[in-house]
Amino acid sequence: MRAAVLTVSDSVCAGTRDDASGPAVRSRLEETGWQVAAAAVPDEPERIAAQLIEWADSGRFDAVFTTGGTGIAARDITPEATRAVLHREIPGIPEWMRLQGMQKTRRAVLSRGVAGTRGQCVIINLPGSPKGARESLDSVLDVIPHIIDLLRGKTEHGNS
Repeated sequence: MRAAVLTVSDSVCAGTRDDASGPAVRSRLEETGWQVAAAAVPDEPERIAAQLIEWADSGRFDAVFTTGGTGIAARDITPEATRAVLHREIPGIPEWMRLQGMQKTRRAVLSRGVAGTRGQCVIINLPGSPKGARESLDSVLDVIPHIIDLLRGKTEHGNS
């Protein structure tokens, strides 16, 4: 499977902070056999949306994961930018990530990440902290191949 990881961060793009969450997500995906590309954009809705559209519509990626910009600070606009490019939302994905996250920290309730599809690509917002991003990814990683199969028209359901 092929994925892209988009870090959304003004400070990473400005060079004032090292990106820790993007590499954490990339590493976890690669550990599980994914081929991964990565980039970073500032917290600007047009830049986020343009990158998501480019990757999702290219046919090069089965999934796009964002990290960062899902909180409640003024510049945290990743969910809005993502929602603007989705064709269909999958509300259960972020609900499950928040539920699993709240078992570790009550602050997980503050995550506003969304998930959905654009064409045959699934897009999932992950938190900006490396630990939160990796734990959120781990909580849904097993269901993502099934989503991709469904998007490709493989609609046979097994016993799970």
